[in-house]
Amino acid sequence: MQPSPTTATRTTAHVLARAVNTPLVKALGHPWVESIVRLDAVEDALSALHPLLSLTQVRARVLRIVDETATTKTFVLQPNALWASAQAGQFVRVQLEINGRRVERAYSLSSRPGARRIAFTVKRQDQGLVSNHLHTAVSVGDVLTISQATGEFVLPDALPANILLLSAGSGITPVMSMLRDLKARNYGGDVVFLHVCRAPDDLIFAAQLQALAADFTGLRLVVHYDASAGFFSPQVLAQHVPDLNTRSTWMCGPAGFMDAISAYWDTQGFDKQLFSERFVGAPLLPSTAPGTPVQVSFANSGTTFTTSGTDPLLVQAERAGLTPKHGCRIGICRSCQCVKTSGTVENLQTGEVSSAPNELIRLCISTARSDVALAL
Repeated sequence: MQPSPTTATRTTAHVLARAVNTPLVKALGHPWVESIVRLDAVEDALSALHPLLSLTQVRARVLRIVDETATTKTFVLQPNALWASAQAGQFVRVQLEINGRRVERAYSLSSRPGARRIAFTVKRQDQGLVSNHLHTAVSVGDVLTISQATGEFVLPDALPANILLLSAGSGITPVMSMLRDLKARNYGGDVVFLHVCRAPDDLIFAAQLQALAADFTGLRLVVHYDASAGFFSPQVLAQHVPDLNTRSTWMCGPAGFMDAISAYWDTQGFDKQLFSERFVGAPLLPSTAPGTPVQVSFANSGTTFTTSGTDPLLVQAERAGLTPKHGCRIGICRSCQCVKTSGTVENLQTGEVSSAPNELIRLCISTARSDVALAL
């Protein structure tokens, strides 16, 4: 079995880019230099010279857009030299400007780690601002700004002998990347890839899955169509995969699907681990803050506003007419993460109250309990 390309050292181009860019960015951050030319101005000039040029950002040109289903597209990208690498199962944050507002969303990579070109796959949501924009306004040749890959939903370097990759709906994206990774690593164990969707027309990566199934010794592909085979349940899973207890499992799908499988796993007391990727945030707890108006200052921009009630800081800032960077709004993607330089905040997911200076907080799940200063 070959080592994972995901653990390989960074590409030569990336190393060279970092070697050149890092001292430049550091020099531009010096107060003496910053008084003459700002990093933002340099970035703007580079972008005008060539849209892929940047000292700090991964920018990627859209090379191809693949219609996977009527509501799902895959965007194939060629990133610039600042792209480091990714592990199968990780996601990137895609940054866009839509109607004058900068927004971010997290999308799982569907491409194989180590591939020259990277890809993410997007299912269009009825009310989805970013998914609709990607489907209707982004074309081949456009340049997107993306983050480095991140996330802990990944395969280990030492692979288990028996694996189950389990997904439903658009949750197939990260596990498809894992399946491609296993193939590239010449995985010699036993892997079941089980996907659940409504009907054949809804099967994302249909042709690629069939091609992999024909060329991957040790792979058993199972597709369950709810419309014809009935509602998928843990009991149906056990029928398809009777040796569940022997398989380390990676799962991604809608919250209800994963809740049911997780509960079944716990009830059965399976020894093998169940790893899951959720793009659903933990519910927000009722705040214990009194909701007394406090002052929130964005130190870098010199902006200040007064809070009203106990809504998260992101909501409070938007209500004040500000547009801080954000993504999922549920505490997962960390796009709105920033440094709180002073003040007391409450984490609305954990209830933790913290007054420590210079700590990272997420605006979408934090409420202010005193005057707060943020490095924004």
